[in-house]
Amino acid sequence: MKRTSLAIAAIVLAALPLTGCASVFDLLKDDQVVEGEGESQDIFTIKVGDCLNDSSAGDSVTTVPTVDCAEPHDSEAYKSIILDDETFPGLETIKGYANTGCADAFEAFVGVSYDDSLINLNYYYPTEETWATGDREILCLARDTDETGAEVQATGSLKGVKR
Repeated sequence: MKRTSLAIAAIVLAALPLTGCASVFDLLKDDQVVEGEGESQDIFTIKVGDCLNDSSAGDSVTTVPTVDCAEPHDSEAYKSIILDDETFPGLETIKGYANTGCADAFEAFVGVSYDDSLINLNYYYPTEETWATGDREILCLARDTDETGAEVQATGSLKGVKR
């Protein structure tokens, strides 16, 4: 399945809103705890390799349920990008870093380029508010889809699935 840059942007923007700091949609609203199966974990402690049940995430979250990747899950963290800007660069710049950085790391994780993959990507990123507290991390997430492109829960890691 070949994707163009506009298709990539559309898929990323159409993906379920996720926020750690914030999501691909967002602006901060009230902090939210995501309900779901698994042990809730502070969003700032999620690390590469963690699997999340975060499909019900809203515009801003503080905790998300994590589960063993062998269990059904909504997304998997596959890349951490630490920004080194001294001042908050703005949401559009951060989203640009996230789109580029997450797409660039995607093939090494999944085993095929994002353009040719059925797996979606999404990310958590810092907002102006979390930036002021020292948050500089973009956390890239892989989300499984079925043959129609609808997001579905994965069982097992998406690392090396080559699809």
